[in-house]
Amino acid sequence: MAGKWVSEGKQMSNETPPLFGKTRFLQGLIDEFLDKISEGVIVVEMGIKAYLCTSEDPEICLEKLNQIIEIKRRCSELRRSIVTMLYTEMLLPDARGDVLRLLASLFELLDEMGDGFQELMIVQPRRRPEFGQDFADLTTVAIRSVQAVVVAARTFFRTPAAVRDHINEVRVFEDETDKLACRIKRRIFATDLSFEQRSLLREAVAMIDALADKAENIGDNLSIFAIKRSF
Repeated sequence: MAGKWVSEGKQMSNETPPLFGKTRFLQGLIDEFLDKISEGVIVVEMGIKAYLCTSEDPEICLEKLNQIIEIKRRCSELRRSIVTMLYTEMLLPDARGDVLRLLASLFELLDEMGDGFQELMIVQPRRRPEFGQDFADLTTVAIRSVQAVVVAARTFFRTPAAVRDHINEVRVFEDETDKLACRIKRRIFATDLSFEQRSLLREAVAMIDALADKAENIGDNLSIFAIKRSF
């Protein structure tokens, strides 16, 4: 029986200790921040797909845009609170820089998604219904990459050794996004649309594709942060 306890104690000692230890309040702020980022990703996807549906009520798109703005506001508040706690309470001296950089990158990603959604509504690719499904498919794959990096970020705070699995998922979806974006661009420039129309559609494709690129960049940094935490 004693041997069992020794074995279990040894196993526990080999595990990476929780990043926040007893600082439950700070952990709660981080969790809420990641929850809001995840919510924002879902709202952006719903908004883009609603907009691409030509029969959709435009008020729904505006509602999603307002939701994104509110989510960004809350994320900004949470990030400021986290930064204040980290410095005033002198918490996480070894990991503080990585944590702040990660949160800033995720907020920038959400900000770019919101701006991209607004830009899409201005460019109005749905006026070309023959590309509606292409844009919907591209959005789905790009969002999968973003969702994977948010999961990886959440894992970083609990089980850093498991981050690698999620980072690989980010890269897979980013690669698929690139391939799909390239095919759509070729289709666009094979049409007889005016150069201006083709350019606007290409920019819309590039905007969505860039979300997956940003997610991959965050994932690359996150993998380094996780390695540092493992030692």
